[in-house]
Amino acid sequence: MKRFLTVVSALLLCVTTAWGQKMTRAQYIEKYAATAVREMKATGIPASITLAQGCLESGNGNSTLATQANNHFGIKCHNNWKGKTYHQDDDARNECFRSYPSADASFRDHSDFLRYRDRYAFLFELEPTDYKGWAYGLKKAGYATDPTYANRLIQIIEENELWRYDQLDPVARQELPPPPMQAETSAKFKPLPGHKLYAVSLSREIRTTNGVPYIRARQGDTYAGLAKEYNLFTRELLSFNDRSSRKTALQEGEVVYLEAKKRESAPNLDKHVVEQGETMHQLAQRYAVKMKKLYQYNNLRPGSEPEPGTILLLRKPR
Repeated sequence: MKRFLTVVSALLLCVTTAWGQKMTRAQYIEKYAATAVREMKATGIPASITLAQGCLESGNGNSTLATQANNHFGIKCHNNWKGKTYHQDDDARNECFRSYPSADASFRDHSDFLRYRDRYAFLFELEPTDYKGWAYGLKKAGYATDPTYANRLIQIIEENELWRYDQLDPVARQELPPPPMQAETSAKFKPLPGHKLYAVSLSREIRTTNGVPYIRARQGDTYAGLAKEYNLFTRELLSFNDRSSRKTALQEGEVVYLEAKKRESAPNLDKHVVEQGETMHQLAQRYAVKMKKLYQYNNLRPGSEPEPGTILLLRKPR
């Protein structure tokens, strides 16, 4: 009986939309809930947040942008968009928006839009059930200019009990890879007895990124001093960190890897959208990837810097 009612509901939705009637919020949620849950399981973005943003940004799927361009989240073209476009007035006249072949493609791009931009990185440190933290975080990161944006998302979530979708299949959610842009481990790295770092692991906190142990420099640290502390050759430590001169200054809090970085980033971090001021060295350190490999994967000249908006590959193209 339940299955029959679901089929009837879906048919009614198709009929009403075919007649040109506007989709209700309840219909929109029913239609795209499974898509939002799928994205949550793949990326860690709460399904409630995705659904609430879709409701708000697309007018429950009835906006011109959603119906004409399958754009449910109001994402503009930006410099790195290579797909089809749709133009309409927004903050300025005739602005460029992304156009998608399907609503599913819009939902996937929305996930990638949040995953691969630095400004949203801190959100992935939150639990997928913390919809309020995500809502306020999106506003803080500048996703929307509306000062009431976070409260509007929360209202949609609570009025429609969208938080229930965040609690679906918790076992599967625990099996997800670490959230993108959250490279550091949450616990101390503990070298096994016999490991060359074991004897000194108590003097400083040793953490890992991409499986590579690192420390953060303290005030007054030098590469030569750290090499001595960790029983390494100075040139060896410099090589681990893509540095050539032992005179290179270390800033307090700077990441210093104690072993060679990897040839590729973690499997769930395959690309990065470059933002203003970011350098290849910074990104190589952030993802624990050899800098020369980043140049190779992206066909860039060694020593050059990527332009803001560039999609930088972190793994070898397959």
